[in-house]
Amino acid sequence: MGDTINLKLKIWRQKNSKESGRFEIYDMPGVNTHMSFLEMLDVLNDRLIREGKDPVAFDHDCREGICGMCSMYINGRAHGMLKGTTTCQLHMRHFHDGETVTIEPWRATAFPVIRDLVVDRTGFEKIMQAGGYVSVNTGNAPDANNLPIEKSKADEAFDAAACIGCGACVASCKNASAMLFLSAKVSQFALLPQGEPERRERVLRMVAAHDEAGFGSCTNTGACEAECPKGISISHIARLNREYLRASLSQE
Repeated sequence: MGDTINLKLKIWRQKNSKESGRFEIYDMPGVNTHMSFLEMLDVLNDRLIREGKDPVAFDHDCREGICGMCSMYINGRAHGMLKGTTTCQLHMRHFHDGETVTIEPWRATAFPVIRDLVVDRTGFEKIMQAGGYVSVNTGNAPDANNLPIEKSKADEAFDAAACIGCGACVASCKNASAMLFLSAKVSQFALLPQGEPERRERVLRMVAAHDEAGFGSCTNTGACEAECPKGISISHIARLNREYLRASLSQE
């Protein structure tokens, strides 16, 4: 493969959540294969601005696979075709000369389109506000061996905390469920002693916020885990169910 390829971009354009959107086609000749996907969109937007046209709106921040902002469907896959990769980590060398690349926003009622490829993920924020915190005073960072924690639990908590809240789980789920995101946030506190004081109230409040935000229910198809760029395990959903049952029974 050479250093450049020619692409045709089929991009979803939508002014706001109230207006209907449409696909627009853009020819992209001479795309440098060393570019990231977002850098390629930057080149397109620079051209559109010079032509006096509206640039394509898309979310981005760190461009290092950490923040979860670069959320979009690429050829029908959340974040693109590579496993364990966010959109900003996807490079143009993985595409073929002459290929048509379809780019869309997340498709979920709970993630209404703000503009073009940008969606409103306030629903995730509401879930976190409902219980994604500890209210106890943790003080200064303790020595590593001050709070003995089983390695297996520490590893699971770390796996859960790796969630970047991008929304790929919601976008990939046929029910638009946010259970993988929710369960990861519940797990990272349920597994560690710092989360114990609010353990029961937390899961009840966060599940309620999930449902109120309009996310769907989980039917365990595993699509969320398959498309998660950080490989969050659906075993956290099983823990969420146990935590929720225990908390519900304690109220009776």
